[in-house]
Amino acid sequence: MRLDRLQAFALGLPHATFVKQWGETLVFKIGGKMFLIVSLDGDIAEAIAFKCSPADYQRLTTEVDGIRPASHNLHKAHWVTLEDPEALTETQIRTQVRAAYDLIRAALPKKLQATLK
Repeated sequence: MRLDRLQAFALGLPHATFVKQWGETLVFKIGGKMFLIVSLDGDIAEAIAFKCSPADYQRLTTEVDGIRPASHNLHKAHWVTLEDPEALTETQIRTQVRAAYDLIRAALPKKLQATLK
């Protein structure tokens, strides 16, 4: 998936924002909490990491070549890193990013969720 399309899709989700953190890394958030991390190499997405359900985490890390548990202890919270852009189709990436967004949004405090209507 091209970086510009991934960025447009993620920012098209309600109340999604992004910041550049940790050098050349785009961090997409909802309510101040991360749901997608894109490591850049210039204008190319070198790797993307996203939150998964426990079932998707298990399936993706054991059945899909090019996906591994995310580093920096994120794997403990069911995050994966897509290292090979061909490992998932664009539709599958969009589905996973939307699921990550939904998981993080649902975990936000109810009071914060109410402000994101």
